Amino acid sequence: MKLGIHFIDFTLPGEPQTLASHLADSAKAAEAAGCAKFTLMDHWFQMEFFRTSEDPMLEAYTSLGYLAGLTSSMELATLVTGVTYRYPGLLAKTVTTLDVLSQGRAQLGIGAAWYEREHLGLGVPYPSTAERFERLEETLQIVLQMWSDNDGPYEGRHYLLAETLCRPRPVSKPHPRIMIGGNGENKTLRLVAQYADVTNIIPSSVEEAARKFDVLERHCADLGRRPEDIERTVLGSFINTNDKDAFLATCEELAKLNVELVEIVPHGDAPAAFIDEFASYVTPRLAQM
Repeated sequence: MKLGIHFIDFTLPGEPQTLASHLADSAKAAEAAGCAKFTLMDHWFQMEFFRTSEDPMLEAYTSLGYLAGLTSSMELATLVTGVTYRYPGLLAKTVTTLDVLSQGRAQLGIGAAWYEREHLGLGVPYPSTAERFERLEETLQIVLQMWSDNDGPYEGRHYLLAETLCRPRPVSKPHPRIMIGGNGENKTLRLVAQYADVTNIIPSSVEEAARKFDVLERHCADLGRRPEDIERTVLGSFINTNDKDAFLATCEELAKLNVELVEIVPHGDAPAAFIDEFASYVTPRLAQM
């Protein structure tokens, strides 16, 4: 099992002047400690259930591009991009650029979007849930076409592309891995089974994680997909990171569900120091699971 870092809190001492160094130091500490992935939220406003909308939030892909130049081994991704935030062709181009500049370390993290206030606040359309999922499936089809040898048109219900041209090609082969995030059993996990290389769920317990993966396996069976071809990852918000040994015990239970990576959120005013202390202890032990 591997450890990932999900960096979400930009309300840090000395911001905004210190945010570049906090972010850089955290990514460097994660890589030095053996973390496999570093992810950022893709939001314009900070989440209200975490802090307030007025708290700091950096744009995700600019930040990931910055980190690509400071790291060399970790995967870099959003957890996750809302499908409404960028036109699909531009999203594919953005992730391709990150992949080229990071030498094949980009991952497309995507979901159906949910944060209505930031959409309305910045003038971005916020369609119904049903339409967002329709757009999500079309977006997945578009990025896969742009990362293929087919440069021709795409015609969907919501998106029309005259050319799906994407040069340069991604460095990742055959393309950056696609991670779909979300717990929804009827739509999200079906799309995972059909299109994704990676699933990320946010369970409230090991038992809930087991139920979600059972649903994913049923969708895979319906679609003729091998479940083992989809990497299972978990955002471990429910796991106590104040007790490293208890954290590892929970990860042992997740490993029995074939979870391959657990992401944690650093906390406190010195995230790099937290990452260094926590990850240095747990990553070698996780690697043995």
